[in-house]
Amino acid sequence: MAVMHLQSHPSLVEQAYDAIIDEIADGALAPSTHLVQEVLAERYGVSRQPIQQALLLLKSDGIVQDAGRRGLVVAPLDMQMMRDRYQVRATLDALAAGLAARRCAASPEIAQQTKRQGEHILEVGFDAVAAGAIKAMIAHDVAFHAFVYDASGNPMIRPTAEIHWRFLRRVMGEVLRKSEPPISIWQQHRDILAAIVAGDPNKAEARILSHIQNAAARLAANAPTGDDNAHEKHGAQKGRTEAADPDDDVRLAPRMRRPAGPGAQAGGGWP
Repeated sequence: MAVMHLQSHPSLVEQAYDAIIDEIADGALAPSTHLVQEVLAERYGVSRQPIQQALLLLKSDGIVQDAGRRGLVVAPLDMQMMRDRYQVRATLDALAAGLAARRCAASPEIAQQTKRQGEHILEVGFDAVAAGAIKAMIAHDVAFHAFVYDASGNPMIRPTAEIHWRFLRRVMGEVLRKSEPPISIWQQHRDILAAIVAGDPNKAEARILSHIQNAAARLAANAPTGDDNAHEKHGAQKGRTEAADPDDDVRLAPRMRRPAGPGAQAGGGWP
């Protein structure tokens, strides 16, 4: 197994958190997969301590869960939580898109700048789709929505949305892999950008709401059945190489703020 050496900034805990999320989102770590600290530490080229703290952060975010003496496993996708977070996200994104369109309507300079920045994200997003790279698609998708937040001119929208993106990155992986052709997601992004740049707040809001609601509906329609979950659990158990040490858990230091939220992987970041 190749060792991926993590950089020192941002913190190793944050990098370990993001690396585990990426593997959950792209399906490499399926629901019910047993998360062994030593294995993860070796894979990422770090000590057990940042892995321990990253797993506790993931647990607090509902992305991993306790499984008795087995330790921690990847949690099944919580469909009700997904619906709740998508409702909040839809409201924030519609607000941001409408405000961004009003700013473009009021200033041709802002409209041109918004168009230029948005088209760059669209370009790298379509490239990721062509390459079939789930991780890159998620990164650029998050970057697009972070771009809309910033284009709104309201500095409170992005940090308000940040707390939901950690969970939604995982959901995005499910959407991209199972529910909706990735190319259609980026065609919808292109239509949203066009409405914003045209200075049409009603159309921008309607398009981004439709985009988010359709993604949530398709994911719900393709949610794993009980048989699917049992199959995933069986596969995870078959691939398990050792039991978790029940003493692995550590007390979590005060929670840090992850540096850049949805735009952390800017330029390519969810659908």
